[in-house]
Amino acid sequence: MTLKRVVVTGLGALTPIGNDVPTFWNNLSAGVSGAGPITKFDASKFRTQFACEVKGLDVTQFIPRQEARKMDTFTHYALIATDEAIRDSGLDLEKIDRNKVGVIWGSGIGGLKSFEDEMIDYAKGDGTPRINPFFIVRMIADSASGQISMRYGFRGPNYVTVSACASTNNGIIDAFNYIRLGRMTMCVVGGSEAAVTRAGIGGFNANRALSERNDSPQTASRPYDKDRDGFVLGEGAGSLILEEYEHAQARGAKIYAELIGGGMSSDAYHITAPHPEGLGAYLAMKDALDDAGIAPTDIDYINTHGTSTPVGDPQELKAIYQLFGDHSFQINISSTKSMTGHLLGAAGAVEAIASVLALENQVVPPTINLFNTDEEIDSRFNLTPLTAQARPLKTVMSNAFGFGGHNAIVIFRKLS
Repeated sequence: MTLKRVVVTGLGALTPIGNDVPTFWNNLSAGVSGAGPITKFDASKFRTQFACEVKGLDVTQFIPRQEARKMDTFTHYALIATDEAIRDSGLDLEKIDRNKVGVIWGSGIGGLKSFEDEMIDYAKGDGTPRINPFFIVRMIADSASGQISMRYGFRGPNYVTVSACASTNNGIIDAFNYIRLGRMTMCVVGGSEAAVTRAGIGGFNANRALSERNDSPQTASRPYDKDRDGFVLGEGAGSLILEEYEHAQARGAKIYAELIGGGMSSDAYHITAPHPEGLGAYLAMKDALDDAGIAPTDIDYINTHGTSTPVGDPQELKAIYQLFGDHSFQINISSTKSMTGHLLGAAGAVEAIASVLALENQVVPPTINLFNTDEEIDSRFNLTPLTAQARPLKTVMSNAFGFGGHNAIVIFRKLS
């Protein structure tokens, strides 16, 4: 059968460096850090006392207070980002077949704050179970996709993908396949996370994943730098409207880019550490190229997973060199996590949006805080250090890897 083409027609972002897409892109291309001292709870006794938080958000401007109380923060973020994406897409909900519109959302953790608060309240009591009736529906990860579907009346496939930090890219690939097979005409796809909590910070501290650079939060996320000491936890959401190309054309939609390929693999190696030779990353990137039907030399920019961890960063670059060879040095590589922090299950969505906007603007966002490149990294890589670089871009790749060895890659192309 002939597969249908899939395009991006709407974007929504709620991030530590901007609560909408224009602000996010302006700060991303300007190299602004979203890191700062934690304000959501007293972190003074934690080893890490900073994070990349969403700032200046009044949820009740988007969701009525009574409804908002029934949801976890990660669901608030999902609805707010999707509201922007729907508006950006120019959709007239009365003129589309909502039976053919799906919602596939990603979250690595879901309602962590709701779970944490409920258990703390229970522990403070006399042992009598007094549980909030909305506890379960606030906590479960599929609440976000369900709420999006109900808000807009989208009755197509509706579920959540959970594969740690690869969650959203897995969801994007699922939506891509549904649309190109003709099972959907459109899909809201994205991810949200709200893990800047006592359990989130404490848990990642316990496995030594987070930076502890409390004296300089804004320079703490430093992918590929020899002095990196872990990632910076972020929060927020990204939402994309994926649409069948002819459907988008027929309604006169603005098209940002075409989604042309997706690849997945497993490291089958370790619950938290990547394969030491980057094997899983290599296999997923190769799978994405094969799916797109393009050569390695067609890639102009890779938004890497690049978390700023001592182990992860070099392995990803090893995998890139193994697959792309000397063309690796012609590709711009950058990690936008240096600015947003690591949004866990939402990272893929926010970084897919960054990749699409790089195509739109013909600008590669930088890897900030890259002051001294790790000696283990080949100096011929263009890691887009410190400042954005303007260059012709036609095809870009966005990488996402998750605890458990999950790898998911997506490729976007400028529409020709």
